[in-house]
Amino acid sequence: MKILVVDDEHDVKTLFLQRFRKEIKKGELNFMFAFSGEEALETLRSMDQEAVLILSDINMPGMSGLQLLEKIKKDFVAPPPVVMMVTAYGDEENFNTAKELGADDFLTKPVDFKILKEKLIQKI
Repeated sequence: MKILVVDDEHDVKTLFLQRFRKEIKKGELNFMFAFSGEEALETLRSMDQEAVLILSDINMPGMSGLQLLEKIKKDFVAPPPVVMMVTAYGDEENFNTAKELGADDFLTKPVDFKILKEKLIQKI
């Protein structure tokens, strides 16, 4: 399964690669990383929509994760990618906005990698 992780914090890449090293080594998961909403859109366009799952931070400079979500759900429809929103703010407003824009799931930071792994395994 291909997963695009979108977060402006560069250390997220190291964290994901460490936490999922067994799944990556087995070839079960293939992670790609974008550090802004704009970079995520460029990546998606260059892949002919190969990404199966997108994990996006909400609060990023420039294009927010919610703006990215809206663009993904509007521009990438065949097949539509699964988008999970990740944020440090588990407030109801962000949750409701993400759901209205078509988010498929919602996680709060710090990410509980045990829960995330369970969710990803269900989607494999």
